[in-house]
Amino acid sequence: MLNVVVLMGRLTADPELRTTASGLSYCRFTVAVDRVFSKNTEEKKTDFISCVAWRQTAEFIARYFTKGQMVAIEGSIQTGSYVNKDNVKVYTTDVVVNNASFTGSKKESGGSYSGSAYQGGAYSAPTPAPAPVAQKAPINQTPDPSVYSNGNTNDFAEIPIDEDLPF
Repeated sequence: MLNVVVLMGRLTADPELRTTASGLSYCRFTVAVDRVFSKNTEEKKTDFISCVAWRQTAEFIARYFTKGQMVAIEGSIQTGSYVNKDNVKVYTTDVVVNNASFTGSKKESGGSYSGSAYQGGAYSAPTPAPAPVAQKAPINQTPDPSVYSNGNTNDFAEIPIDEDLPF
């Protein structure tokens, strides 16, 4: 089974960070997402999707996002229900946000955080320049096994350069 939601839209209001009675941070907000339509004569329609983020993700969203800003989120759909004050059962559907990213330009966001994201436990800070590319080791040199975090270098056999490749 699979429950994955990816949305890109604009926030309808400033996200507000709240705390549960047990001290957990959370943030509820709504994302306005335009529908894809096929007829040129049809008016553009928008869906307003209720979202909730928890813990560090909620803190990140409440701190860096504002009303009208474009946001990309990844999460899952969660349904629930409760009985309101008129004793009527109300059903809810929310997107529980796992990751949030800036998607607008620097001009739109009003800052230099375009491209930043919070992804399940760690902040991905904006980088002004691409990361340097690792240099390849010379063909005749055996790489240092300590640079590999997983695996075993004994799983590979060295192919002599002067022979034909086996594929």
